[in-house]
Amino acid sequence: MKKIEVILPFLFVTFLMLSCGSDDSGGEVAADLQVIGIWDLSEVNISSAQDVNMDGTSSTNLMNELDCISGTILIDGDNVWTFEQTGISITTITGGQYFAQCSVNDVTGTGAWTANGNQITFQGSTTLGTLTLSGDRLTNLIDDDLPGIRSYVYVKRE
Repeated sequence: MKKIEVILPFLFVTFLMLSCGSDDSGGEVAADLQVIGIWDLSEVNISSAQDVNMDGTSSTNLMNELDCISGTILIDGDNVWTFEQTGISITTITGGQYFAQCSVNDVTGTGAWTANGNQITFQGSTTLGTLTLSGDRLTNLIDDDLPGIRSYVYVKRE
């Protein structure tokens, strides 16, 4: 009986130590859980400010210049994504000025996604590729100079 009285507290303490391991996340949510949801396009960034809508104010975010731009990424918990976004055409005019317009063909896609740290890879899409998660923002950094697009930024819908 004495052995049980000695062993039982020892087993209890051992169990407590093992159940509170150092692998606890400290309240952090893994990227693969943070990314699940609906993401709305909030920025289409270009390398130099343009006044495409001729309102007297130039912007590096084409969404401030063209009302027709929209986009959404739906990322679900089954590692499937769907995507729809307005196609954008940018052409050179002269003197560092460019003409941008929404095209009649939307860009769409679907496929599987994986998370590795803060990098979310969208398999089956050359348009999305790998995006970087930072808080409530997903950024697709393309880094093209005009007449290309530098980045797309999506914000998680509440």
